[in-house]
Amino acid sequence: MSIATPAQPASSTRTQVAIVGGGPAGLMLSHLLHLAGIDTVVVDNRAAEAIETTHRAGILERDSVRLLVDSGVDRVLRDGHRHEGIDLRFDGVSHRIDFEGLVGASCWLYPQTDVFIDLHARRTADGGDLRYGITETEVLDVLDAPRVRYTDAAGTRHEIVADLVVGSDGSRSICRDLVPNPTRFFREYPFAWFGILTESAPSAPELIYTRSERGFALVSQRTESVQRLYFQCDPAEDPAAWSDDRIWGELQARLAGEDGFRLNEGPVIERTVLPFRSFVQTPMRHGRLLLAGDAAHTVPPTGAKGLNLALADVRVLAETIERTVKKGDDAALDSYTDRALARVWKAQHFSYWMTSMLHRLEGASDFDEQRQLGELASIIGSQAGSTYLAEGYTGWPER
Repeated sequence: MSIATPAQPASSTRTQVAIVGGGPAGLMLSHLLHLAGIDTVVVDNRAAEAIETTHRAGILERDSVRLLVDSGVDRVLRDGHRHEGIDLRFDGVSHRIDFEGLVGASCWLYPQTDVFIDLHARRTADGGDLRYGITETEVLDVLDAPRVRYTDAAGTRHEIVADLVVGSDGSRSICRDLVPNPTRFFREYPFAWFGILTESAPSAPELIYTRSERGFALVSQRTESVQRLYFQCDPAEDPAAWSDDRIWGELQARLAGEDGFRLNEGPVIERTVLPFRSFVQTPMRHGRLLLAGDAAHTVPPTGAKGLNLALADVRVLAETIERTVKKGDDAALDSYTDRALARVWKAQHFSYWMTSMLHRLEGASDFDEQRQLGELASIIGSQAGSTYLAEGYTGWPER
């Protein structure tokens, strides 16, 4: 979203909570607050149709699924795919991590786009005030009397006056920059993921995380006829320079092993390079502005934590806002950052750990290679090690 030029609004709306960013996190917060009897207005510079058609993977932790289902958004149970474990593959051999057997929990393969579609449909059916396709958004006076101003598709300027503003506007957040003198923690990674969508049958029933001498690869699923696959690459790689044959040759080489495993191949219908980083900003609250999801933190995709972490923020934030708005307990706002960051840093560690364990560093020494293999062997050879991975992957239960 861009910073707006000063202009007087043609209309003004009064609400209890203005939510800047209408992706899954913003819509889930709006939905939960609606169930609590709290009014919201959601604004986003993207068109809803654009969000619905942007392919994004999604592994939902058990508590994320529970949050959807308990709040009445339950299509995930019908159309999602329950995964009771993953395979760790290295030295050409797959080793199953049995989540159900280790921690009594599963995760669900359910694309982020479907989470958005479900929540958007529910908020629309409930009469939610959702404003997509806007421009020139600015957030003002967050210390005492928050306002959000924006321009609609017709060029008309509008204003929303609220008790609280939530910035769930993603990794390019404008709300983030309104927090004065924040502390920011940041790590860039020297590799990226080359991701493809392919018209092919599933190559495995659940995810395969692969460490090979050629680098990391991930076998995922999407539908019975479209699959999602990734392999480690240079962030400067040009996806257009890779033919289908070259892509399949690289993926097959990384998955090759003594068991003869081979991927099911098909036409590549989408290819993209996905750089990633680790980022945390604190505090996640300034005055009557609160941050959630990628606006406050991002994680590498290896640990499947991004969307789940945003939904965990929202779960805490909905409770915090309900106490503030309905009970007049402004002190509740003070606890939000610490409550959210307790989980954020666990997820940052887990994502970093999975990333560093499975990716090959350019120029790695023989010692580095063997240490990495030793770490993987320790995970699959120890119930305690496997349990740690299973608990982190399925999501640490709330206690």
